[in-house]
Amino acid sequence: MIKVAETARDEVNKLMKLDGFNPSKDFIRVGVKSGGCSGLSYEMRFDKLSGEDDKVFENNGIKIAVDKKSFLYLVGTTLEYHGGLNGKGFVFNNPNANRTCGCGESFSL
Repeated sequence: MIKVAETARDEVNKLMKLDGFNPSKDFIRVGVKSGGCSGLSYEMRFDKLSGEDDKVFENNGIKIAVDKKSFLYLVGTTLEYHGGLNGKGFVFNNPNANRTCGCGESFSL
């Protein structure tokens, strides 16, 4: 399961509405792809449909869809949102990552 921190929940709800999505029905699609300076990088987008090969769950009022392959890399991850003078954005707090890059967008196991 992927957890959603309250700060991330609030930002997701706001952004979904701005992009024409319904937070009570639509999903955040989270995934992992090859690339980035540490080997793997995170993907996140809004989606209206879940696929046959998706793991779908809800945490903190947010529906999340993850393909089965990515789920293996992301189990136990917490999606957070940080806003401040030094940067602003979503952060994946992944307990499975052995190494991350300086920007936090890439990791390896």
